[in-house]
Amino acid sequence: MSDVNVQRLKGLSPIARAALVQRSEADLSFFLEKVEPIIEAVRTEGDEALVHFGREFDKAEPLTKDALKATEADFDEAFALVENEVIEAIRFGIDNIRSFHEEQAPEPMWLKEIRPGAFAGDRFTPISSVALYVPRGKGSFPSVTMMTSVPGVVAGVPDLAIVTPPGPDGKVDAATLVAARIAGVETVYKVGGAQAVAAVALGTETVKKAQKIVGPGSPWVVAAKRLLAGVIDPGLPAGPSESIILTDDTVHGGLAAMDLLIEAEHGPDSSAWLVTDSERVVEQALEALPDLWRRMTEQRVEFSRTVLTGTSGGIVLAESMDDACAFVNEYAPEHLEILSTKPFEYLGEIRNAAEILLGPHTPVSIANFALGPNAVLPTSMGATTYGPLSVTDFLRRSSVGYVTAKGYPDLAKAAGTLAEYEGFSSHAVAVSALRQTYLKG
Repeated sequence: MSDVNVQRLKGLSPIARAALVQRSEADLSFFLEKVEPIIEAVRTEGDEALVHFGREFDKAEPLTKDALKATEADFDEAFALVENEVIEAIRFGIDNIRSFHEEQAPEPMWLKEIRPGAFAGDRFTPISSVALYVPRGKGSFPSVTMMTSVPGVVAGVPDLAIVTPPGPDGKVDAATLVAARIAGVETVYKVGGAQAVAAVALGTETVKKAQKIVGPGSPWVVAAKRLLAGVIDPGLPAGPSESIILTDDTVHGGLAAMDLLIEAEHGPDSSAWLVTDSERVVEQALEALPDLWRRMTEQRVEFSRTVLTGTSGGIVLAESMDDACAFVNEYAPEHLEILSTKPFEYLGEIRNAAEILLGPHTPVSIANFALGPNAVLPTSMGATTYGPLSVTDFLRRSSVGYVTAKGYPDLAKAAGTLAEYEGFSSHAVAVSALRQTYLKG
């Protein structure tokens, strides 16, 4: 497998090393230019533009303005079409995802007595409306529906709506509708891509305007979120899939190769690296890849080959596991597997990773579909400052303060002193003796 991209960290120039951490959406200039007229069309033409772009980009010729929103009949048909085994797998995953996010949810309010008679804390309330983006271009993703819907339902958002591209038949993927209903979301719009972001940001005759949008998408979606960030909260940066399989000498290289292909098969714009200090692991991984590709569908083989033979994926051979961990932190991956029989030995060295999966029995597949933690994760080095999608992404936090007559004097004295120093006379007057005059009536 000499065509697989294999890089040795030792001796790489700073430029060559920097190239290893580049993502497909690092330069969005092309997409930003193309997306602007799409946004403007949605702004001025509303539903008409959504139908036009659905037919142009998604080849959904049967799509009409009257059919932009999924109906009760669409949901019923979906449950009839999807096999019971798939429905049960969706229920299983949603049960685990709900259990995890219910545990994650903060208390509605907390107060602490900061000083005698002075209390401060936080209050959490759900955002009024959130759009959930579910991609479809390179496959069908009921799992994304599960991951975006459940935390929103747990948070108590009153207006949750899914936007997802229609298929050539003008319909929503059936399993996506099944997952939406089981999770507790009933509003689904048949619109995807940049036009979907524009629709929920600006509103159309059919699509209700939302305050926030969450969910992963193509560079087109990422570009639209960036351009509309002043109109709608774009949520965490979630673009094309990326992963690092950090592997030591305690496991077989074939296992590493198998897990390397998980995210590589998402699409040609994905990023996937096997990072190890073991020559044996590298050799075994390269030997295993041909057999693994024979077990995959033709399209997914093409996607993963493109990734692993290009510049955004392959194998990185480090001098040591310390060097390997340093590269992981530099890369800040969306998904990180620590593929080792002793994964906790390396966990303390990892600072930048959105998701950390420990040990040989925790492949990305399990986390993506069934374990419970959210699989909507920051990409393109977003893991340096963002975490996974969570219940708190669907909540707004308000600070709460309550000062009693007992606690007031000391706080008023300090506040008045600082107000006068900063030159804010009205601030100072508000905590002066005049307040006590008014309080006494």
